[in-house]
Amino acid sequence: HLKFDVKKLMWEFDFMLDHYVEGLCGSPLESFAKKEVREVFSPLCELLAAQKPCFTHRDFHSRNLMVDKNRLVLIDFQDARMGLYQYDLVSLLKDSYIQIDDSLLEELVDLYIRLKEKEEGREVDRGEFWQMFDGASLQRHLKAMGTFAYQSVINNNHRYRRYIAPTLGYVRQTLNRKYRNSDLREALFKYIPGLDGRETIEL
Repeated sequence: HLKFDVKKLMWEFDFMLDHYVEGLCGSPLESFAKKEVREVFSPLCELLAAQKPCFTHRDFHSRNLMVDKNRLVLIDFQDARMGLYQYDLVSLLKDSYIQIDDSLLEELVDLYIRLKEKEEGREVDRGEFWQMFDGASLQRHLKAMGTFAYQSVINNNHRYRRYIAPTLGYVRQTLNRKYRNSDLREALFKYIPGLDGRETIEL
């Protein structure tokens, strides 16, 4: 019954604004600015929420994949919910803790698509697949920035701060490659400190 609906996705975006932009960076947005950036982010959330949902682990990254002898064991699945099927793939291949080369990422995505086509007996629209993959990447990494900032500012747990920079890098890369000349890119670069790469954020 839990799902990545528009309300949940926007809540996670607001979480980032509260804890990263305002809490960690000390750059609270005026009401008009917050309204502007939320309005341009909302269509992405609507697009992601409109996809046919499936089970998502929700935190499917390297630290939650354990090897016990020859078995792969998944941990930290208590926050699982229904969502688009690219979500967990983004979590694994664009991990804030471990970065892989773009060429390997594309190779593994291609493998995933071919296995999905074989399993389901139908062709995957690769253009649509990448659109959802990039959208999920943008949404997830913005949320992760909020989580890392929350841990530091609210919980006084600073060990996650060093992962904000690579996560910002993922957001920047996705915006520059996939959302160039968009209102979304313009608003996020305008209101999220450190995203344009010109500001120095003490992390």
